[in-house]
Amino acid sequence: MPPLSLRLIGDTQVEVVRHFDASPAQVYRAHTDPDIMPLWLTGPDGWRMTECVSDLRPGGGIRFAWADDHGAGFHLTGEYLEIEPGARIVHVERMFLPDPTPDNRVETRFEADGRGTRLVMTMTVPSAEVRKAMLDTGMAVGMEASYARLETRVLTAV
Repeated sequence: MPPLSLRLIGDTQVEVVRHFDASPAQVYRAHTDPDIMPLWLTGPDGWRMTECVSDLRPGGGIRFAWADDHGAGFHLTGEYLEIEPGARIVHVERMFLPDPTPDNRVETRFEADGRGTRLVMTMTVPSAEVRKAMLDTGMAVGMEASYARLETRVLTAV
């Protein structure tokens, strides 16, 4: 199972690419169905998603919250900007750690790749400093832990 790759673009963007051995429809559904997302979108082991609101339509709201077993937690809010069912999602999000981070514009594409899916996520933040702070949180480790969980535990069932 290949891990995600991460590439810096200019001063303010991060591109994350990962292959999944599942169809684009399966990977898209796992990223948009609020009944499925808490099964895998939890980050590193020891964390769980405690709230998952996903109103999948342009202008629809997003609210996700996470907690660990030691009382720590954080959440994010956002809005969907563009939806191309099965192919592309554009949304804006901000984390509350507990103070809000600057908005992060996220474009996620689900591309057929042989017998699987190539997920390409491009995140755009307002400055190089914000991007560095985002990467310093261990974001890539948490994303890969979630994606590995998605691939091994969820995609075989959706």
